[in-house]
Amino acid sequence: MRVVILGNAGSGKTTLAGWLAERAKAERLDLDTVAWEPGQIAVPREPARAQAEVEEFCRSHERWVVEGCYASLVRTALAFHPRLIWLDPGIEVCLANCRSRPWEPHKFASAAEQEEQLPALLEWVAGYDERDGELGRAEHRQCFLSYDGPRMHWVAMPHLGALAAMPWS
Repeated sequence: MRVVILGNAGSGKTTLAGWLAERAKAERLDLDTVAWEPGQIAVPREPARAQAEVEEFCRSHERWVVEGCYASLVRTALAFHPRLIWLDPGIEVCLANCRSRPWEPHKFASAAEQEEQLPALLEWVAGYDERDGELGRAEHRQCFLSYDGPRMHWVAMPHLGALAAMPWS
């Protein structure tokens, strides 16, 4: 199984990726971990280095799930011919999911630090439809439409139990 999940922050990528990886005993890569410098907030990693890390991850594992909102890094993983899922549940769902997400210790030193960043995240998530570049809806759509491998566009997160019957290999 090889799956790439693309979508706005709060769309359900992490939840779906965790479920798929656990079920399939696959390795998982959150693209935030390669897009940003470790231990620093909002300090981007050099793009070529981030792409090299994605390539190495995909090459090093037979079964994997990659998830994130970075179209350039998603395209790097798509070179390995996975199934592509674009999670696109709408801005209001994404905002609600961001408000209820648990502390992400791999991104923030504390739950309080994450909570301090929430207003900025919500503003950013709300701008998905208008955002230019690789993190916006237009580029996600282009990434999805230009991929000639297996792909699915989900406008709602299916119940995870219903996904168990799907062929993921």
